Amino acid sequence: MYIHRQCDKARAERQELVGKAMDLVEDPAKYDRATSYGAAKYVKDMAFDKDTGEIINGRKACFDYDKLSEDEKYDGYYAIVTSELDMADSDIIDTYRGLWEIEETFKVTKGTLEARPVYVSRKDRIGAHFLTCFIALVIIRIIGKKTGRKFSAEKIVSCLNNISCSNEQDNLYLFDYRSKISDAIGAALGIDFTKKRLRRSEIKNILAESKK
Repeated sequence: MYIHRQCDKARAERQELVGKAMDLVEDPAKYDRATSYGAAKYVKDMAFDKDTGEIINGRKACFDYDKLSEDEKYDGYYAIVTSELDMADSDIIDTYRGLWEIEETFKVTKGTLEARPVYVSRKDRIGAHFLTCFIALVIIRIIGKKTGRKFSAEKIVSCLNNISCSNEQDNLYLFDYRSKISDAIGAALGIDFTKKRLRRSEIKNILAESKK
């Protein structure tokens, strides 16, 4: 089922290029190297001026049906090219997924954790700022892993920011936020976020346990 969806997606994305390539063959004067980018791979016998980027001998060009047929054979499949010939297929796939996580880490650090811009100037304070951000990132990754990677970093941070309490009376505190994400985090970390009210002693016990 997944392969069929990917196959349909690949064909739909290519259709625009195919239409552009056919128009390129019919009227090459409308295009140059930049505007024909992507579609030109489906056109045979077309050359560009190295200096201006304009198409030369465009009238001799024709649509490359062999190239189209070759590309269509791989619809629904995603190929990973690697020089690691001795690595197992599963290890190659895991490594590739790891690259995606690295890219997302930069996004989370800069956006969700607001690592940039930096509003301090002293070297020690800059170091402390980034150390705080990276510790927060590690905590988010641990929570994400323990909750089965079901929630994005943004949703986890938003949930944690919303968990708060107010003193209702004496030693009794009211928690007015709960969601499926807070329930999942609580279940993963052994903290009961489902209770609407907690006594101060219960809150202190939770904090003490979290430090172990």
